[in-house]
Amino acid sequence: MTERQKDRPWLMRTYAGHSTAEASNELYRRNLAKGQTGLSVAFDLPTQTGYDPDHILARGEVGRVGVPVSHLGDMRRLFQDIPLEQMNTSMTINATAMWLLALYQVVAEEQGADPGKLQGTTQNDIVKEYLSRGTHVFPPVPSLRLTTDMITYTVNRIPKWNPINICSYHLQEAGATPVQEIAYAMSTAIAVLDAVRDSGQVPEEKFGDVVARISFFVNAGVRFIEEMCKMRAFGRIWDRVTRERYGVTDAKQRRFRYGVQVNSLGLTEAQPENNVQRIVLEMLAVTLSKDARARAVQLPAWNEALGLPRPWDQQWSLRIQQVLAHESDLLEYEDIFAGSHVIEAKVDSLVEESLAEIDRIQQMGGAMAAVESGYLKSELVSSHAARRARIEGGEEKIVGVNIYETTEPNPLTSDLDGAIMTVDPANEARVVAALHEWRDNRDEARATEALAALKKAAAGTENMMEATVECARAGVTTGEWSWALRDVFGEFRAPTGVSSAPVAVTAEPGSTLALVREKVTRTAADLGVGRLRLLVGKPGLDGHSNGAEQIAVRARDAGFEVVYQGIRLTPEQITDAALAEDVHCVGLSILSGSHAELVPDVLHRLREAGAPDIPVIAGGIIPPADATALIEAGVAAVFTPKDFGITEIIGRIVDEIRKANKLDPLEVSA
Repeated sequence: MTERQKDRPWLMRTYAGHSTAEASNELYRRNLAKGQTGLSVAFDLPTQTGYDPDHILARGEVGRVGVPVSHLGDMRRLFQDIPLEQMNTSMTINATAMWLLALYQVVAEEQGADPGKLQGTTQNDIVKEYLSRGTHVFPPVPSLRLTTDMITYTVNRIPKWNPINICSYHLQEAGATPVQEIAYAMSTAIAVLDAVRDSGQVPEEKFGDVVARISFFVNAGVRFIEEMCKMRAFGRIWDRVTRERYGVTDAKQRRFRYGVQVNSLGLTEAQPENNVQRIVLEMLAVTLSKDARARAVQLPAWNEALGLPRPWDQQWSLRIQQVLAHESDLLEYEDIFAGSHVIEAKVDSLVEESLAEIDRIQQMGGAMAAVESGYLKSELVSSHAARRARIEGGEEKIVGVNIYETTEPNPLTSDLDGAIMTVDPANEARVVAALHEWRDNRDEARATEALAALKKAAAGTENMMEATVECARAGVTTGEWSWALRDVFGEFRAPTGVSSAPVAVTAEPGSTLALVREKVTRTAADLGVGRLRLLVGKPGLDGHSNGAEQIAVRARDAGFEVVYQGIRLTPEQITDAALAEDVHCVGLSILSGSHAELVPDVLHRLREAGAPDIPVIAGGIIPPADATALIEAGVAAVFTPKDFGITEIIGRIVDEIRKANKLDPLEVSA
């Protein structure tokens, strides 16, 4: 131990929530007892996208990837026996962030807490939802207004709360390079701060307080030197933007404040034990450097590429943080990279390139304009396609996937069905029944009046937060709050970026893609059609569209005519599109766990419509037992993250089309 006082560790969290508010509350209290120092709440997809559990699009999604919170009663149960005035709570919520914060505030007040003392974060970054995660609801302009109203409300009423977490995490998951991650996140921050400033809701002399509450949520990949330099570049650019653009003179208010979850994109289904060392390396990127150290860290579990982690898996990730913070000497030293010419050169390069991209976006009219034009989405789809091509070509090496694939039997996955946690299929019915009971027992007149006041505020110019808090107190549900705003603002379907993405893998003579193109061409000729048609569908509420987009782009490059309508479709809509477009195959992508419910529904509807011979392919995070069940139900093939060769997948799709149409197999090796 040196003479210098040891630094305080960062906030340690695990991202958690599942099934019901009661089950999640039990998990939170257990994790806090194990030494976790903050909460990070995962909400299920209906809650994130503003649907009640009894909505048609919520089917199969309730409690799958997070906790369902439909009303004040659910929020009470979620935090029962957890003193919110003493807690630091992060809520991963965006389109419905205002609503969830209102519920949290009311529950805290019921506990006797002073809202002025509440600490935590609402993610509340809608731009990255349009680009990568897909839980957006409203169009960009009203979404930005919701964000602005939340920020101004919290600065005045909940001053220790971080009302927005500018989130570059999912941009990297969607393929962003470090430069894109920095530039797009900073452009979002500029759009938000400009909107708050221009709203007139915050006096000029208090604008520094707004800047001081802006936080960031970033991703750290396995290239940990580059990632650490990225964080230093982030800090330099933020200091410059807040000083020069907004005139903030207090250095403390300009401090770059960020939390991190390390990369889930790089976690592999193949040899998943390797994910542990990946997670450790990625954590070092955001902890080793004191001058660029995260304020809060949450780590994924080693088995997240397989399914939902168990409590033991989450405990393992928490212990990784605790060993580094309490056993190592990391916190005893000043910044160990200060003065490194290698680090400085890399940081300078990232700053220069990122500022150039920020300027390019500003010339387009800013982040919102770049979203609406499709520029940002197209760039991300292209970057992701290029990364996938590097992996498939062996240029970018992933141990256990495209190098060192030979492995001993893994005792951690010897019982694959027991290596992950599953949600009871009967859970959804119980949640829906509880919702109906809540509606039956509330003061209906008060709820109706509160919703009317919310719609009036939305249609005018007043801050919507007060009306939202009254909706929470009145027993309004998540879906009702969202539909009231949908009635005023409408809904938004973001650009997919597929049609404008350039070719990432060229069909050089003799290449795998060239061979697949030959199969596509010959099969189309055998069927007497101009081109094979593939429908890529995203049923349910899963907005993680990266995989679907990459399949769509590669199928296009292989010669398919691709029908891709984006996310959030019902099985009925997908079936109707398949019939209307006369497709030769339907590919369904689901990562949320709702495949067991939604994929068989599409199969059933195709049979009922007289099209049983259209092969259906499923892809996503699908456990082996579920994959077997899908095949038995009639699915032609199932692909999971271990199937990283997209061109080979396209070749398999052609094979299934030939089989379904009783054509002889082609002797083309692809």
